Amino acid sequence: MTMTTTSNRPRIELSEEMLERFRSRAADLDAANQYFHEDLAELREVGYLAAVVPAELGGGGLTLAEMAASQRRLARYAPATALAMTMHTYWIGIAAQLEQWGDSSLRWMFESALAGDVFAAGHAETGNDVPVLMSTCRAERVEGGYRLTGRKQFGSNGPAWRWLGAHAIDPDAPGGPQIVHAFVERTSPGVSVVETWDTLGMRPTQSHDTILDGVFVADDRIGCVAPAGVGEDPFLIAMTMWPLSLIGAVYLGIADRALELAADGARRKQSVAIERGAYAYNPFVQHQVAEMYLELDAASATLQQFVDDWVAGVDHGEAWALKVFSMKWRAVEAAKRVVDIALDVSGGGGMFRGSELERLYRDVRCGGFHPGNDAYAHEMIGQGILGVLREQPRW
Repeated sequence: MTMTTTSNRPRIELSEEMLERFRSRAADLDAANQYFHEDLAELREVGYLAAVVPAELGGGGLTLAEMAASQRRLARYAPATALAMTMHTYWIGIAAQLEQWGDSSLRWMFESALAGDVFAAGHAETGNDVPVLMSTCRAERVEGGYRLTGRKQFGSNGPAWRWLGAHAIDPDAPGGPQIVHAFVERTSPGVSVVETWDTLGMRPTQSHDTILDGVFVADDRIGCVAPAGVGEDPFLIAMTMWPLSLIGAVYLGIADRALELAADGARRKQSVAIERGAYAYNPFVQHQVAEMYLELDAASATLQQFVDDWVAGVDHGEAWALKVFSMKWRAVEAAKRVVDIALDVSGGGGMFRGSELERLYRDVRCGGFHPGNDAYAHEMIGQGILGVLREQPRW
């Protein structure tokens, strides 16, 4: 990792040599359905787990825009490593965002990240299509904190996390049901990680389920308590902006690599029916490669404008809610389209196990399962445009 200074702020870049090592391991990890322990060790050693910790507090000081660019680059080499690092980094990004807004209540997370601790996300639940704002997990107010009971899914970094950012509903809270956002320590009594991860793609993330059986979380590890269904707390605003931006960046990184592979393949692949030999001279292949670029260019511009506006503090008001879902949806859909075309360009060789494109095809499918998925993104955007976004009942 190298660190330079841009506009008096540090910029962290992972070395090409390190990234190539990550790429060399990615296929075997996918095939064996194993976690990226060696990648993590290298990332920890160079301080990547603290990349967005404010520089004045000992971290890399990367902004959301800079971290998105770094994660996109990492995803070109090891998509699952990049995605799992996103699920760690966005928590530190939330803490950094609150620090910037004058709230230092999560400063302990900086110390943890600087020590190399891994965070994971515990939002997904069976029976809940509005993660973060609603929950099937129960929170009970007790002396000094809360007890959490429920089952969480898609907990990336399953073998490695120390802290699980999880939420649960306290239905008996004074004034109405409250959503409690807590940080669960792995060694707490009642925590069980269940190895469930055997999936189509993003296999090395090892995003196992976590069972919480009356797990106690002290008040100083509670990030936010907010009314159920309401996302206006600064903690929750940051929880939308950071993860969706970094998720979008990861899938565009996959698309970057797919375009690279398709173009390289077309320059090498030969045809007896093409006088100059290479498929690169086939007008339809040229059209396909152009389509890939056009998709990627538009989605890249959308993501870049979004993160640049956020970092610059542009006041989009209520439109931020629409923009964040639009940005993530556009990035994922463009990435899927680019990878699909890349396979068309590559031909039948791309479908064999061991082909990098075959793995990218499976990995990119996972983008639609992250919040907000296709249905929820359209619901939020449509309701926002029609002026009924926060009205109840939902439908």
